[in-house]
Amino acid sequence: MTAPDAVEPRAVRGVAAALTALALAGALTGCGAAGAGDDDTMDVWMYQDSLNVVQQAAVERFNAEHAPEAEAVMVEIPGDGYEDKLRTAMGADDQPDVFFNWGGGGIRPYVEADLLLPLDDLLAGDPEFRDSFLPAVLEAGRIDGVQYGIPLRGTQPVLLFYNREVFDRIGAEPPETWDDLLDLVDRFREEGVIPFALAGATPWTEQMWLQYLVDRYGGPEVFARIQSGDHEGWRDPAVLRAAESVRDLVDRGAFGDSFGSVSYTEGAASALLAEGRAAMHLMGAWEYSTQLADAPAFAEDDLGYVAFPTVPDGTGDPANLVGNPTNFFSVTADSPHVDQALEFLRVTTGDEYVADMVANGEVPTTADAADLFAEAPDPEYAEFQYDLVQRAPSFTLSWDQALPPSVAAPMHTEIQKLFNGQSTPQQFVDAMAALR
Repeated sequence: MTAPDAVEPRAVRGVAAALTALALAGALTGCGAAGAGDDDTMDVWMYQDSLNVVQQAAVERFNAEHAPEAEAVMVEIPGDGYEDKLRTAMGADDQPDVFFNWGGGGIRPYVEADLLLPLDDLLAGDPEFRDSFLPAVLEAGRIDGVQYGIPLRGTQPVLLFYNREVFDRIGAEPPETWDDLLDLVDRFREEGVIPFALAGATPWTEQMWLQYLVDRYGGPEVFARIQSGDHEGWRDPAVLRAAESVRDLVDRGAFGDSFGSVSYTEGAASALLAEGRAAMHLMGAWEYSTQLADAPAFAEDDLGYVAFPTVPDGTGDPANLVGNPTNFFSVTADSPHVDQALEFLRVTTGDEYVADMVANGEVPTTADAADLFAEAPDPEYAEFQYDLVQRAPSFTLSWDQALPPSVAAPMHTEIQKLFNGQSTPQQFVDAMAALR
């Protein structure tokens, strides 16, 4: 993602007041029964998904190799409720010791409430560890120049995935331009295939379309202005053009007729692509690992991937990326196991950890990752993604992670209203400019 006011800790009380209304007890599922804040365990909270095998193996190695004073336990939190449960715990007395996050605006409230441990001393005291990461990725774990996050997963740009078999069936090529994309929408509709899988019940999947379109039309400066707190940045012409393009796609049937009831966390959108009922899917790079776990034959034989297409009269560089530079581990300031937690963070650059990531289809954010791509399930995919990240002039963090929760949550509502036809593009712009 500054030091809090030591005299008036209003931020701490604000976090607690806003979050303790949610009950955490009984809501966690995971690899251990220990609760956060237990002095007998060091609890590592993870967003529950198919990539967690890497972190679980790391926890097991850490316990076996370090004989820690407190057993490290990975606690998996279902994706749909992760951020709510984390906010509840951070505002109470059952905080995790180490926890998964996206950096950016999502952790800023915890930094301002003095709930996170600065990690600058860790990096300064271990230059080899610090220099193991790509600098731009490490930067994304800073808030106001202070390091609060250590990269724990691969780089995660949003890519356009497609089903090669479905494309071959109609003799089509993946889109390079917006006109190509619109032509494919019409062609696949005629064939009875949903052009784009979209989990509209999970609004951050819809957000991806707007992120790329705003960047392609107006460049990264448009969202940078918004992220800096200038609410009028939402009135930039690029935002309206992006919203109009979204409505055009919906009206053309690009996402089918029932995308609003499709959930990402239940795997429905990914299944549409794998089963050939949808031709394409705009999703984060983790989609490859998801397909490798759930539909391995499809992932190995028919899963294609390209960059987001260019748009007419756009001023943004077509090489720009949006998504998540990576995910991060942060340490809570009041953890009774701070020294052990800091030692645990070092596993993220270990040879076994990085090799596990590559084997799981991820592209690590370590500087020497390319040396391992020959061991990846699809070396071509790993090289493609790594090259995109290396060449990108700009890599914009996902809006809902870059902005504070007070804006991100209502933004999701407005995005869903736009996609569902409950607001016009101009109404969307007006509503976003009014958010504070």
